[in-house]
Amino acid sequence: MTAQLDSIVNASYNDVGPGYAIQIDQNGENLYRKSVGYASLELDVPLRNDHIFRIGSITKQFTAAAIIQLEEVGKLTLDDPIETFIPDYPTLGKTITVEHLLTHTSGIKSYTSMKKFDAEFRKKDMTVLDLIDFFKNEPMDFDPGESFRYNNSGYILLGHIIEVLSGNTYAEYIQKNIFTPLGMKNSSYGDPMKLVKNRASGYRRDNNENIQNAAYMSMTLPYAAGSLLSTTNDLSKWYHAVFSDKVISKANREKAHSTYVLNNGEETGYGYGWTIIDYEGNKVIQHGGGINGFSTSSAYIPSKNTFVTVLANCNCLSPTKLLQKLGATAIGNPPTQTKKIDVPLAQLKQYEGDYKLSPKLTIHISVKDGKLLGVATGQPEVELVPVDKHRFIVEAIDAKIEFNVDNKEVISLTLYQGGPHNAPKVK
Repeated sequence: MTAQLDSIVNASYNDVGPGYAIQIDQNGENLYRKSVGYASLELDVPLRNDHIFRIGSITKQFTAAAIIQLEEVGKLTLDDPIETFIPDYPTLGKTITVEHLLTHTSGIKSYTSMKKFDAEFRKKDMTVLDLIDFFKNEPMDFDPGESFRYNNSGYILLGHIIEVLSGNTYAEYIQKNIFTPLGMKNSSYGDPMKLVKNRASGYRRDNNENIQNAAYMSMTLPYAAGSLLSTTNDLSKWYHAVFSDKVISKANREKAHSTYVLNNGEETGYGYGWTIIDYEGNKVIQHGGGINGFSTSSAYIPSKNTFVTVLANCNCLSPTKLLQKLGATAIGNPPTQTKKIDVPLAQLKQYEGDYKLSPKLTIHISVKDGKLLGVATGQPEVELVPVDKHRFIVEAIDAKIEFNVDNKEVISLTLYQGGPHNAPKVK
């Protein structure tokens, strides 16, 4: 097993300088631990598993757990409208609940997608209320519960609710109620000014593909959506505590790890702070994170009692792809090499058109130089590789697409990314 896993890591890492810290635990014991690359390129310090990383959006599961803890002591219910805790929030007559915030279905504009959230803005220290003021008057993307759109603003609001109800800052609450009780001694709220022993440096690639230090970002901005620091071993402690029901009750844990269902009955593939996917009949509870200088991924496979995490100190690396290969191999079901099939040009032409994924997100499909290409609103063009009748993989975004045909006519496509998302053909 070690040789197999080493082979996967070595094939995925090309000595770019920054690297990966990897940990796999199974049945309560460590199965694999490895690090490659450097924690500091300037000081020639090799990366170790005890180095501390920004974990980005893996933070969201800690925020979700904190909200559920507050529910369990009677401080709130997930059906509560958010103006119960933030009286002046402009909901435009819509009922936005705490659950909508947890599941990315509120329709509130995500502040990280706003043009004003640029490199200069990211250097500013802001209070939580100032950050909420930054996005609260933006038009809503859709009515609550009508669609799923990944949303950092929702988790900023959840962080504020935690502070309002607990009387602690978000950082204090997480430290007091999660990190300290679980013995997560190398985890904390990120603070660029604080001295943190064994903190890894973060890196990025410039436009010429050169590695450079990550741009500065005030850690007041990711807040409850992405501010936390941790290690591979602390994240293992966290996942095992969650699945041992030491953080929230079993009933609430199972609810948090169940896909949310939209108003129209469609599943989102996302619960409360976790993505839920299926791999070869195995339920996988996972989440990734991306933040200045770091890219991260973590997962738990309950049926195999297996935890996997891959932390990278450069946003030029792809930990999720590596995690998927390692996790599949660890449970004895390694991924098979995808075999591309030949599809006649006439059939590819049938798929051309626009497919509406949401009111503001359309996928345009076209054929160019014998290849099927797709481009979603505001995103780069990607290739769809045929692997079966009407089925394609999109390696660039770790997704699958299936075209749905009725009476020989293509009527829609289903995007499988986190969960199934249907997009009717509009032209």
